[in-house]
Amino acid sequence: MTERVNCVFCDIVAGKAKAYKIYEDALSMCILDIHPYTKGHCLVISKRHVPWWHELTDEENASLFKVAKIVSNKMMKTFKPDFIFLYARGRRIPHTHLFLIPTYHGDVLDRFFNALENFQEAPQMLAKLKTPEEMEEAMQLLKS
Repeated sequence: MTERVNCVFCDIVAGKAKAYKIYEDALSMCILDIHPYTKGHCLVISKRHVPWWHELTDEENASLFKVAKIVSNKMMKTFKPDFIFLYARGRRIPHTHLFLIPTYHGDVLDRFFNALENFQEAPQMLAKLKTPEEMEEAMQLLKS
């Protein structure tokens, strides 16, 4: 595993920093976030220091999302949220991590994404992105 100097997640993986470990396998680890949005908010981190999830090996990616699924199922059983919000990060702390957040109707994330979806559906600038021509162009660009 590649360790990065001054990386809190590398320190956690190496056992040099305290963490509330929930689950781990050979390539990934799930810990409680120390600044939670809701009770049970977790981070799934790669054990190897890689800033972006799409730069992980296929095996590391499979591990990351397998651990996320295992812990999400535990969250659903334990906290009974409406859903588990998942998103990938690596910008502020440049080490791949997935946020797993139990989310409930009307909470801050539910309100945020409802507002974002309303924004996404409303403005003309964004409406242009979903014309058949724009969709076809985006598809072709991503396929090539």
